[in-house]
Parts: sequence; structure tokens; C-alpha cells
Amino acid sequence: MSQNPMATFLLKDTNMNIKAAIKAKMRQAGFSLSESLFGVAVMGVVFVSLYSGMATGFHSIRDSQENLRATQILLEKFETVRLYNWEQINTPGFIPTTFTTTYAPTENSKGITYTGRVVIGQPGITEVYNTDMRNVTIILTWNSGGLNHTRTFASFVAKYGIQNYVY
Repeated sequence: MSQNPMATFLLKDTNMNIKAAIKAKMRQAGFSLSESLFGVAVMGVVFVSLYSGMATGFHSIRDSQENLRATQILLEKFETVRLYNWEQINTPGFIPTTFTTTYAPTENSKGITYTGRVVIGQPGITEVYNTDMRNVTIILTWNSGGLNHTRTFASFVAKYGIQNYVY
């Protein structure tokens, strides 16, 4: 039995088309080196951005905690000064001029050390009652992350209470 030459040609042509289609699909199925490098670069940028964002967030939280603690210390010291009477405030050495306190000490770290100064001076006003007032300034400093931070709180203390001097 002899084969039809036309059928043989179509069979060969079909086989070649199938092989060509398979090769084309194989070429399209994988990634080229440039596509892979680009993907790795994009993932690297994403991970660096994620790490940077998280580090910035943690740094911001730590700064907020330190500032909040500084505010608490300033308020605590000033509320203590508020409890003294006029003679105690004017007695040199009665109110300690320096103090230190720590925040968040752990087993492996001493925490952050806040150092403060209390300055009691003249109010710097020209009214007749300036001898009955004192300017109390509390200065708080601490070192965190290699940076020095300072917060200051100042207010007046009056001999007969501040309400007698407010109109």
C-alpha cells in the first residue's frame, strides 16, 4: 500500500508546526535573566523601604516615650515645688538644685538617665509686687541615641498665691 504524497507532506508539516509551537511555548514559559534581575531589584527596594519605615516608626515611638517621661518628670518636680511654703522656697539649699532619675531600666541596661536643675530666681518684672514672686525654672537634659535632649519648664511662684496677682 502506497502512501499519498500529499498526506505525507501534511503529516510532516503538522509535526513541524507542533514542534515549533512547543519550542515557542518553552521560550515564553521561563523568565529571562534581565526579568529576574529586575524582579530581585524591585523586591530589594520593597524590603529596604519596609525596614526603613519600621525603623523610623520605632524611633518615633521611642522619642515620644522619652518626651512624655520628660514632661512627667518636669510636672512632678514642679508640683513638689508648689507644695513648699514661701520661706522654704526662699531658703537656700532647702530645694535641691540638681536631681537625676532613670527611665525604663532593664536587666541589661541602666535605661535613660534624666538630669535636672532647679533654678529659683527673681521674676524679672517691674511691678511693685516683684519681691513677692519667684521665677522657678526646671531644666531637664538626657542623652538618647547619641543626641542630647533638653526640656525646660518655667513658672512663677507667689508669696500669697498667684490668684492675688491676676486681675
